[in-house]
Amino acid sequence: MIESPKTPIRWAVVGGGLSGLAACQHLLSLSKLKSTPVEIDLYEASDRLGGVFGTIEQDGYLLETGADMFITNKPAGLKLAKQLGLENRLIETEARYRKSMLLREGRPVPTPAGFDLMAPRQLHPFLKSPILSPTGKRRVLQEYWIEAAPQEDESLQDFAVRRFGREAFERMIQPMIGGIYTADPAKLSLRATLPRFLEMEKQYGSVLRGLKLHSEHENSADAIVNNQASGARYGMFLSFDRGMSVLQETLYQAIENEITLHKNTTVEKIALQEFGSYDVSVRNENTPRYYDGIILAAPGYVAGKLVEELDAYLSSELNAIPYASAAIVVTGYPLSQIQHPMECFGMVIPAIERRNILAVSCTSRKFPNRAPEGSIQLRTFIGGALQQHLLEKDDDELLAITQQELREIFGVEGTPETTHVVRWNRAMPQYHVGHLDRVKRIGKQLEKHPGLAVAGNALNGVGIPDVIQTAQVSVEKCWTEITGAD
Repeated sequence: MIESPKTPIRWAVVGGGLSGLAACQHLLSLSKLKSTPVEIDLYEASDRLGGVFGTIEQDGYLLETGADMFITNKPAGLKLAKQLGLENRLIETEARYRKSMLLREGRPVPTPAGFDLMAPRQLHPFLKSPILSPTGKRRVLQEYWIEAAPQEDESLQDFAVRRFGREAFERMIQPMIGGIYTADPAKLSLRATLPRFLEMEKQYGSVLRGLKLHSEHENSADAIVNNQASGARYGMFLSFDRGMSVLQETLYQAIENEITLHKNTTVEKIALQEFGSYDVSVRNENTPRYYDGIILAAPGYVAGKLVEELDAYLSSELNAIPYASAAIVVTGYPLSQIQHPMECFGMVIPAIERRNILAVSCTSRKFPNRAPEGSIQLRTFIGGALQQHLLEKDDDELLAITQQELREIFGVEGTPETTHVVRWNRAMPQYHVGHLDRVKRIGKQLEKHPGLAVAGNALNGVGIPDVIQTAQVSVEKCWTEITGAD
């Protein structure tokens, strides 16, 4: 007797950013592993894939309009790159420029070597730094003896001021965290973003004590390099030889012949059919499309709108996740037009400096081939949760703001060799205090809808590895619910 072929599981993936592409790739991997056929429709409302990814060749520059690198201490990003055969295209950050700057009274000052977002791993460089006053430094050192009082959830600002004092928060911690999350630190949940600092307080009674003990137990070359670097742990970051779009393009090439792509196609509604499948309604189409599983790889407010009729409570929870917008103004200059040596990966700016920009990233100092010989690529960030009003200005005004700020801070003169302005509207979810409780409620509500999951960056992390892992976990949840097998 010949066994009849299995009926394919029909999937809809809504959103063609990195999360949606990773979801499709993982579905295909599971299909092969489980010998279970699948049919996948990938819906993207715009005319391009990749979401906030973007690498552009322009005027001899390789411009990055989204993330320009990814961290490797969370394994999902690196693992996917290896699965796609990209291992020989990975490149490390340039060791000679592994330091960052902070703005202090209008002047760029090096971040102390070994400073880890919130506290120093090494005391000597920290004590020598002019960023904090003697009083501010003493207050940071007092953290050793401040009684631990970990909260279930606490804002970054409350935690930082409680442990390290207001000066350290305003001059160092706020700009560093702001450069990552573009968030209001008075609202940002520390447990949802940087829980390791809360865990250090809980386990060791002090963040400084926890960092010291962790450093003593780290013996790898990366640990040594990162303790010598100023600012972020730059030895943990990688990119690709021709920019971050290499990942997105290779990912799509790996799946394009096994999925059906619908670009310029807006999904408007998801409904549940009597026989258990989902009906996906597409704008300007009357024909119903039925699916066994749906991965919503879209912002929270988009996913919330799609499930409004299916589950009003789930919709309200997704819609309640706030988002911020930002612009990246990319410019390229000959180094001869810049007074500052720019021997760093970038600079973050404290809100108390009252500038019109959040940070400047020196992308061509991080990685080779991002700028012509003798030139530099600068990416200037504007907006975020604390400066949304600036995004009301048009692109020419944002470029003018950028040129003025670069001139006043770094002594950048003359006309740039290349420019590009990109806006990421409502692209950055804000993980406010209480976010993890909301994530639990959303997860519990999704259990009522087998075969439905939310991916993207709305719930479980904004970094590239986070987004990839969330997509994979979402796929596995739905696969198990649909098939009844792990």
